[in-house]
Amino acid sequence: VREILGKQVTVQIAKRSELHTFKVMPKGWIVERSFAWLEKNRRLWKNCERKLNTSLQFIHLACLTLLLKRS
Repeated sequence: VREILGKQVTVQIAKRSELHTFKVMPKGWIVERSFAWLEKNRRLWKNCERKLNTSLQFIHLACLTLLLKRS
């Protein structure tokens, strides 16, 4: 790092006041499931669209097909 920057570098490590604990999000599985359903669409998985609006419309279309399949 010093060679790249060409000057003296000091590193500071921040200490946490409490131990990091894992907390389960109450409804996190719903979001993960929804993203998994959306990723089944190849058009969304491999985004080759040139315009953002086109990508957004395909996301709306994928959500609509999910709603129609689930109802």
